[in-house]
Amino acid sequence: MKRREFLSSIGVGAAFALTASCLGSCKKTDTPASVDFTIDLTNSAYTALKTNGGYIIKDSVVIAKTTAGAYAAATVICSHEGQQKIYYNKSVNQWNCSAHGAAFSMDGSGLNGNGKNGLTIYKTTLTGNSLRVYS
Repeated sequence: MKRREFLSSIGVGAAFALTASCLGSCKKTDTPASVDFTIDLTNSAYTALKTNGGYIIKDSVVIAKTTAGAYAAATVICSHEGQQKIYYNKSVNQWNCSAHGAAFSMDGSGLNGNGKNGLTIYKTTLTGNSLRVYS
């Protein structure tokens, strides 16, 4: 039986019920409209940010201490398909998506086809042991 015949045989209501769960779960996740929080770098939860090349994820934001020692932040949500898979790749000093290989420069510019839509980047300000991440 072909797909069209199958869907016709079960009726419109059943076909909708079979596809509705995918339609809900397959949607893209939206990047937060605004971000503004401060983290205490002395907190053990943020130990990775004491080492160049380390990163953490907090409130849908990837925060990294770059290989040069600067702090940078980006959304964890990839612009390619909306998956929460962005991480800091210290070996090439860029943002990458582990889902489909999208690559982004530190300023959020896309570096390949899957990264062509760019990435939302946030500002960071370090004051003592407090790191502010904001839009």
